[in-house]
Amino acid sequence: MAEHPARPCCLGWDFSTQQVKVVAVDAELNVFYEDSVNFDRDLLEYGTQGGVHVHEDGLTVTSPVLMWVQVSTRIPDPLLRPGPHWEMEVGLAPRQHGSVYWKTGASGVLTSLSPDLLLHKQLQACFSIRDSPVWMDSSTTAQCRQLEAAVGGAQALSGLTGSRAYERFTGNQIAKIYQQNPEAYSHTERISLVSSFAASLFLGSYSPIDYSDGSGMNLLQIQDKVWSQVCLGACAPHLEEKLGSPVPSCSVVGAISSYYVQRYGFSPGCKVVAFTGDNPASLAGMRLEEGDIAVSLGTSDTLFLWLREPMPALEGHIFCNPVDARHYMALLCFKNGSLMREKIRDESVCCSWSDFSEALQSTEMGNGGNLGFYFDVMEITPEIIGRHRFSTENHQVSAFPRAVEIRALIEGQFMAKRIHAEALGYRVMPKTKILATGGASHNRDILQVLADVFGAPVYVTDTANSACVGSAYRAFHGLAAGTDVPFSELVKLAPNPRLAATPTAGASQVRDHQDLFIAFALEAPAATVPTGMFLQCILLKARVWPMVVLGDWMVSGV
Repeated sequence: MAEHPARPCCLGWDFSTQQVKVVAVDAELNVFYEDSVNFDRDLLEYGTQGGVHVHEDGLTVTSPVLMWVQVSTRIPDPLLRPGPHWEMEVGLAPRQHGSVYWKTGASGVLTSLSPDLLLHKQLQACFSIRDSPVWMDSSTTAQCRQLEAAVGGAQALSGLTGSRAYERFTGNQIAKIYQQNPEAYSHTERISLVSSFAASLFLGSYSPIDYSDGSGMNLLQIQDKVWSQVCLGACAPHLEEKLGSPVPSCSVVGAISSYYVQRYGFSPGCKVVAFTGDNPASLAGMRLEEGDIAVSLGTSDTLFLWLREPMPALEGHIFCNPVDARHYMALLCFKNGSLMREKIRDESVCCSWSDFSEALQSTEMGNGGNLGFYFDVMEITPEIIGRHRFSTENHQVSAFPRAVEIRALIEGQFMAKRIHAEALGYRVMPKTKILATGGASHNRDILQVLADVFGAPVYVTDTANSACVGSAYRAFHGLAAGTDVPFSELVKLAPNPRLAATPTAGASQVRDHQDLFIAFALEAPAATVPTGMFLQCILLKARVWPMVVLGDWMVSGV
């Protein structure tokens, strides 16, 4: 019987907080296999809840490193024993901001793994910190302030690294470990992100950190793509040698370890493309191009933006672009998302989404000049709480009629997203498309408001595994990078999103009126405008209204 040639495919992995997912994508970009392992359910011995350990202070949150090691060989399917039928490459996207601390001597263990023994058994003594800090950790406020002070303030740090100091960012986590456990730090020979850590397992040697995930550390200069010496020095000594040199996100970092070849049947020719974080991988999975924006309308609302010339700010994050090293991506997160929409729905139309949609249909674009911002929980972008309503007459009011309230909520949410995006350098282009995902993306009337506020067509796409699929797409791209094939050309065979809404005629004029209205609302006496609302409106207007006056205060735009 003739032997069939090997079929090329790429494995995409997603190490999320609670589970690991894996998909296999063939050369036609069809997903033909997927599976997952849940940490709490399938790895009971580690005693995690939601994939993590929350410590007594309520601020420190970690995950066991060996749990991640064990799961890298746990996906129970013959696909991981491909034999002669599959020619595989590997890409991965873990949750951003986690870090792993390799103990002195671990590199020797990695390069001499025995295929007869379980991986986590061989590596159990290889980590100076056995429980890794993850993105949920918020215990490094003191280190954040120290880092900002060292570089000249929060805005200076944002301009340098793409973000002001955040508790979950790796540089601040490293500083805390150095300050509180200097002995463990001194015994650390390599510090990895979860992405480069997982790549190291597949390589059998230390993998470099890629530019895109590295720009979520408060350590990488996003313009020059090198470690910032002032940031390194503010966090810990000898840090550059422990991190290694960063590499472009499309880099092929090596061939797969002989451990996976001998134990699991991978081809010796299998290549490993630099692993990156889940947010950059999601941009790849949703196939964003220059000028595009992805809006995830879930419990929290998240925006992914493709930027050519970013303008780092105090809110939001700028990362290096994972599929085009010349460009950037931005991330904005808004805590008051679907939970706020559901609360206004319940209060206004008795829990009925159909009545909610009818209210949007019965009110005009611009809401007759009525404007509202709704933050029942402390917002992330920016830090504001409360409900703030302004009438047509530029007065703050305590309530709106129910249909006006609903449109004020939806328009206010999308206006905030648009102008925060513009503050980071985003501009709608003639070819711009908005990709909407999440629960609210099933409501066409909400998507119509989104199209009108941004002035761009809205498409819907199923991106439940966008990070996982994006990892596989990036693996294909990494293998083709030497041929200068653009990412958009490589993924053109992937399923296309569906058009859901286009801007209504006259929407641009309404947007201009809304921008002016925000400025006029600020002209009320200072005592009538809550401090939080003042700050929110100033931030919203910073890009489109160069000078606003509030009582005796004058505030210049940036």
